[in-house]
Amino acid sequence: MARGQAVRRIDRPASTVWRAVADHRGIAGWGPGMAVDMERDGEPDAAGVGAIRVITGPGVRIREEITAFEPERRIAYRALSGIPLPGWAGEIELAERAGATTIRWSVTTTAPGTAPIMNAAAHILMFALVKAVLRADR
Repeated sequence: MARGQAVRRIDRPASTVWRAVADHRGIAGWGPGMAVDMERDGEPDAAGVGAIRVITGPGVRIREEITAFEPERRIAYRALSGIPLPGWAGEIELAERAGATTIRWSVTTTAPGTAPIMNAAAHILMFALVKAVLRADR
């Protein structure tokens, strides 16, 4: 199994970061030409476990299912289709301390020898998330 991870501390409370993390449709604003549709709502929270989001962009159509959902603490997902790496999954963990939040985004795949790709993916995703949080909190 290959794993990539990005960690970033941001001067915002976990509640502010969580708003961006749990807003599936809001992912559409993370990059140019992106759109997100919800194929299925989660239970008991519409954004929670069991939700399926479909992320589309230039040449991309990714279906992901939410597998864990702990408000202001943790969300996890797995790719159902659209990712060329088998077993793609991700997890975002938040830890707040003194009004700032440490974000840990981990991505994994069962494809051997892909750790550098996974690490790059985690950092790109983190960059997009932090940018979305800062833009929304102006």
